[in-house]
Amino acid sequence: MKTLDSLNRGESAEVVSVRGEGTSLRRRLLDMGITPKTRVTMVRAAPLGDPIELNVRGYSLTVRKSDASLVEVQ
Repeated sequence: MKTLDSLNRGESAEVVSVRGEGTSLRRRLLDMGITPKTRVTMVRAAPLGDPIELNVRGYSLTVRKSDASLVEVQ
């Protein structure tokens, strides 16, 4: 399955699930609005590729690529 960290600049996808059951990182991602069936757009990446900026529910969100790899999208 494709993950959020594999999106290219300008590409959008819908969140399918957030892995990491029972972890505080999963809870934090859900609290930031990255929930199933949410549309997410990859806006840009830092010069060295990490972190990445996402557009989620009309606001900008910056996350580490390692954190974004826990989010499955389609």
